[in-house]
Amino acid sequence: MTAVPALSVPALSVEDLSVEFRTRSGVVKVLEHVCFSVDKGETVALVGESGSGKSVTAFAVMGILDAAGKVTSGRAMFGGADLLALSEHDLAEQRGRELSMIFQNPRTALNPIRRVGRQIADVLVRHGGATRNDAPRAAIEMLKKVRIPDPERRAEAYPFELSGGMCQRIMIAIALACRPALLIADEPTTGLDVTTQAVIMDLIGELAGEAGMATIFITHDLALAAEYCDRIVVMHAGHIVEAAPGRDLFAYARHPYSAKLLAATPGETVSLEQMASIPGGLPDLRRADLPACRYSGRCERRLDQCAQPLPQRTVGERHVIACWNPL
Repeated sequence: MTAVPALSVPALSVEDLSVEFRTRSGVVKVLEHVCFSVDKGETVALVGESGSGKSVTAFAVMGILDAAGKVTSGRAMFGGADLLALSEHDLAEQRGRELSMIFQNPRTALNPIRRVGRQIADVLVRHGGATRNDAPRAAIEMLKKVRIPDPERRAEAYPFELSGGMCQRIMIAIALACRPALLIADEPTTGLDVTTQAVIMDLIGELAGEAGMATIFITHDLALAAEYCDRIVVMHAGHIVEAAPGRDLFAYARHPYSAKLLAATPGETVSLEQMASIPGGLPDLRRADLPACRYSGRCERRLDQCAQPLPQRTVGERHVIACWNPL
């Protein structure tokens, strides 16, 4: 699926990205020909059920795939360079300074035996040009920015002494310490209560807006994506099936899978009886005979044509679908 042209040069342009994992039971084709872009100052959501390839996409861009994973094709253009072609040294220089990521489980992402203020200071020294003497005070300023009360005392705390929401704020402070050009937030509200979810999302949006960052928000929660994101990219089994501005997708989802996701999304006016589940499951990505459309096995609208390579249909401004028989 080809990325939709933007009015200006995107902050990140992912082109034809394919990733496979080699396992004892065979080669798993996790991503296939994934394309999307994120403009400067824009927030784009990657949505889809578990196993759709959202996090793997982010890990490939960041260069932190598991050792069993391999990028088999594609580019990730960022600041005039292809991130996928950089050496580990050059990519490490980009991470933390120009690229940052908020992981979905802050308790495992943070160092459990290092005080949180020191963890922020480490990033400022490594990537932000701060001196060892100045970094602790700068770390406290970051704690203030993410609205952690009593920041001087909290800087001396260990992760296990803080709540899940507080640990997530620490992760945000670390990710934004050097004002990166691109922020990837991977399920940043997992395990948090609804009130804390809203606080965390508002905080990410506010700080990203202040810095003019491009942001990729990875989630399975379409309601959150609709509220906080400019565009939504829908993934299924390693394919991008639809990409559109959030308002367009919610007003008229054209891909059958997108429509099913929306029907399964809880809302203020939707009762449990009205919510519909998505029939079937993801295909076995180890199969040598994977269909061109990986959703076809569970799709009520499939045609004989669906065995052919997927078409690309533009149905509105920056609204693209990959389907032979769209809604």
